[in-house]
Amino acid sequence: MSPRERNLLLFFAAAGFLVLNLLGFGFMKSKRADLDRKLVAAEQKLATAESFQANAEEVADEMQWLTDHEPAPVARQDAETELQQFCATEANNAGLTIKTQKFLDADETEGRHYHRAKMQLNVAGREEALYQWLDQINDPAKLRIATKLLLTPDAKDDTLIDCTATIDQWFVPATE
Repeated sequence: MSPRERNLLLFFAAAGFLVLNLLGFGFMKSKRADLDRKLVAAEQKLATAESFQANAEEVADEMQWLTDHEPAPVARQDAETELQQFCATEANNAGLTIKTQKFLDADETEGRHYHRAKMQLNVAGREEALYQWLDQINDPAKLRIATKLLLTPDAKDDTLIDCTATIDQWFVPATE
């Protein structure tokens, strides 16, 4: 082999080595970027998991309370009927007059554990009786609450108050 051929061979070997190093460096750089993205995603998942764990420890008592007070599954119509009867009975016991009552669209979103029956009542009576009625209606242990109240003085009698209340009752829907 002549010196020119040997130099040419060395030159091609050096050029090939340089090209392979550049390709390898590009490949390693893309792999490093991919690993960095995976590391950032894993760190975010870890932070989220730690947040959920800390949050779960904070609400453990509330979750236990909810487990202890879990209502029996019922159909929507039964929940609405029970709510209407309860509200009417308590209003009569408190000495209130029910002017109107109507059911509102129930919140029955698929995938949720609890659904919500809604009812709007318009009652009139003395202020003290109204507060006693609202005290009976708002019962967290029964998952029932007055979510909207509109209090106005009675147009004919200043000693009476008209109240339009939206009562919500959360219930577990019966499985079919």
